[in-house]
Amino acid sequence: MIHHHPADNLLLGLAAGSLSGGAALLVTSHLEACAHCRDRLLVLEAAGGALLDALEPQALAPDALARTMAAIEAPALKSAPAERGGGLPSAPEGMRWPDALSVCSATPWRWIGPGMRWSRVSVPSDPMAKVFLLRMGAGKKLAMHTHGGCELTQVLHGRFHDGRDLFAVGDFDETDGTVLHQPEVQVSGECICLASIEGGLMFQGVIARTLGTLMGM
Repeated sequence: MIHHHPADNLLLGLAAGSLSGGAALLVTSHLEACAHCRDRLLVLEAAGGALLDALEPQALAPDALARTMAAIEAPALKSAPAERGGGLPSAPEGMRWPDALSVCSATPWRWIGPGMRWSRVSVPSDPMAKVFLLRMGAGKKLAMHTHGGCELTQVLHGRFHDGRDLFAVGDFDETDGTVLHQPEVQVSGECICLASIEGGLMFQGVIARTLGTLMGM
């Protein structure tokens, strides 16, 4: 059962198309796994539609009709078919990558410490997005850190505890500079997460900070 979900503002931002490419990828990946949030999004969209219906009508600009007709009569632009990404790293047997990642490409797994690997994910709609996959072995800990901005995490495999709560497959986490934590994978098995960060991670310790810099975090 999924216990941790995106906040309503993230769901609404996805519906409005106002999220960054990285954040949109994370929320979309969660929606694939979470029927509760898919239903919640429908409720929020319906509520937004009702609010629009309640607004008083506004007078149109004098040339509104002419501009609308010109747009209708203009030659239609052919949209390019969505391209598939350039591949994703290997996954544990029985695990399936979210469909949202199918248009992305990612590097092979790269070693960052004993039992810990990461992969940089390229998001076509947002080349500057800082999105990565993190794969950690059973019982492994990520260095203590806080955040220079928003960090979104979707658990794809396994589970971890960061001192605040337990996060398992399908769970979604949102943190920022007010949170200092150290995710630790449960001893039952390895954990793989998809994460998007804005503003970078702020690690404690010289070695961890150096690794973070090399990883572009």
